Amino acid sequence: MSWHRKHLLDIESLSAEEITTVLDTAREFKAVGERDIKKVPALQGKTIVNFFVEPSTRTRVSFELSAKRLSADIINFAADASSFKKGESLKDTARTLEALNADIIVIRHKAAGAPHFLARFLNAHVVNAGDGAHEHPTQALLDIFTIREKKGAIEGLNVTILGDILYSRVARSNIWALRKLGANVTLCGPSTLVPRVFEQMGCRVTYDLDEALASADIINLLRIQHERQRKTMFP
Repeated sequence: MSWHRKHLLDIESLSAEEITTVLDTAREFKAVGERDIKKVPALQGKTIVNFFVEPSTRTRVSFELSAKRLSADIINFAADASSFKKGESLKDTARTLEALNADIIVIRHKAAGAPHFLARFLNAHVVNAGDGAHEHPTQALLDIFTIREKKGAIEGLNVTILGDILYSRVARSNIWALRKLGANVTLCGPSTLVPRVFEQMGCRVTYDLDEALASADIINLLRIQHERQRKTMFP
């Protein structure tokens, strides 16, 4: 199938077919990075703004590198050195960027739902690069792409995610993607960081590490999200 969405805001709203379309397209573009000349004109003439309100290394650099390899013009927006720091609203800042003819706005923000908020009134395409503890769809797509490259298929795999699930946007996006593609997902960590409410997403929750690892085909280990915890969450 073809991709018909204007924005990439989350994994939850995507179908398995849409996720697979992205993965298949990514496989074709992976070859570009392995050539001597790592550039194609797919986004020539387009302007992409990396609107990162939270710190980032891997995600921001990955978007910048990808944009350049697709021949887009890329602008890295530094929130701390802008009017945003002086109190300008998220909406007004985004509209200013769009008024400068930005075609795609890649946003990372500490508030869950910030990309969805921008998508309501911007004509530019919005890509979610992480919003609070909600979702990180592009990271999940990369994780699923890597698993598929190594294992050949996602359906039927037993995937264990360990660590801070409660505050991890990556965990949520990975859970949605893995479940939609037919994987069995087990979550494990301290009970304060892996509440049983995640069972409503179709996951198995256990607090026994040996049990969680026993039948795992893939292990996804997450760091503790200190920046989003307001108190210690270790029992």
